[in-house]
Amino acid sequence: MLAVASLGALALIAELSPMFAGVRLSPPTAPSAASEAPAGVAPPVLELGQAVLQTETRSRPELAQPEEVEMPRAPSGPIAKKSEGEALAIDAEKPPVPLIDPDHAGLGGFYRALGRTIEKQPGAITRVVHFGDSIVTSDYVSGTLRRKLQRQFGDAGHGFMLMANAWPAYFHNDVTRFSSSGWLVSRIVGPLSPDGLYGLGGVSFRAPPGSRARFGTPKTGTFGRAVSRFVLSYVKEPGGGKAKLRIDGADVKELDTRAAAVEVAYEELTVPDGEHELEIVTTAGTTRAFGVVMERDTPGVVLDAIGIQGARVRFLDKQDDAHWAETLRWRKPDLLIYQFGANESGDGFAYPMDEYFRTMKDVLDQGRRARPEMGCLVVAAMDRAEKKGTTLSTMAVIPAIVAEQRKAAAASGCAFFDTYKAMGGAGSMAAWVGRGLGQADLTHPTGVGSEVLGNWLFRALAQGYESYTATRR
Repeated sequence: MLAVASLGALALIAELSPMFAGVRLSPPTAPSAASEAPAGVAPPVLELGQAVLQTETRSRPELAQPEEVEMPRAPSGPIAKKSEGEALAIDAEKPPVPLIDPDHAGLGGFYRALGRTIEKQPGAITRVVHFGDSIVTSDYVSGTLRRKLQRQFGDAGHGFMLMANAWPAYFHNDVTRFSSSGWLVSRIVGPLSPDGLYGLGGVSFRAPPGSRARFGTPKTGTFGRAVSRFVLSYVKEPGGGKAKLRIDGADVKELDTRAAAVEVAYEELTVPDGEHELEIVTTAGTTRAFGVVMERDTPGVVLDAIGIQGARVRFLDKQDDAHWAETLRWRKPDLLIYQFGANESGDGFAYPMDEYFRTMKDVLDQGRRARPEMGCLVVAAMDRAEKKGTTLSTMAVIPAIVAEQRKAAAASGCAFFDTYKAMGGAGSMAAWVGRGLGQADLTHPTGVGSEVLGNWLFRALAQGYESYTATRR
């Protein structure tokens, strides 16, 4: 019954996710309660179990963010102005607000790594792990940020991807992916895994014999066209299954996941730098895995888009603490980005703000302890509007959430980007919808809006790096 209920929720998300808006300028229908809870309603209690993925994962290039995005035509308004008399640009040279990062304490580790990449030191890959809710699930803001960082500093590979679409809204730009149906999933948003092991992406997959998953470089476009290594993140355990690993259609290894005790493991396959595809075919027993990393042996940037549909930032704490810390040390991120708030705004004040601060700080502190040398950035919630009569106004909980996010970032030594203020503050989502940058659900950006947000983050980080290097000359 739990699996059936989960699949019903997934079907609703498939119909209503922002991903399926692509870069359409006409706003889509608002997400259902399966995606974002109604205002003031506490989130459901999560239960143990597994859901069955009944739909194949396929590459859908029509859903990809174009490499060149144009601002839609719309009447002028608050969002149409960057400064007096000047229209808002997708690729604005400066963000509307700077990063809040006193003495570069939150991002110093990231800037040091980026400096090594710029100098093209051997093995100088700057890794970014971008956590978020539905926006990142669809690789909206994260995809834009990845492309801009890689265009500026070098493409060191696509990064981490889940074994299959744990949600129909799950999508990645600049990569080809396929998986068969029938995978069993446990997720940090439910149903939960009893052992608390979910890997980097917050999802544990179990595959019966005959299941397939493929990950490869795209055939078109500028980004992601080469890979030097694939890394499979999986679990060894009593009664584990077997799988064949294939590169470009040729068998290269049989993976045996049986072991005396449960152990997270990593299988790395190196290839000549270029276009390649990894295929995983389960052959016996039940094989448990988390996802695959694609990287290159060249200085540059990798950005892992870890989008979790329906997540609150505190849900990252559903992981087993030791496993979570080990997972972060395995990926060696130089920057963790946390971009949440849409689902928390659906909870309204039913989840107390002091608890919001405490649980968010706990998550940020866990990441800092696992890898103290890395940077940490909290991206504030977007504005979210609600209709009262004929008027659209900002939900009262939004500025409260943003204030707690800012406090938690400061308390944990993380940098902070105030998305809410950058958008224009109170009333800005209504203006964004009118400008073609916000969806009709009054919560999510359109593809064009996400391009604007991604550029703001990139420009803010670039500004911060320039300031950091200037203080060290």
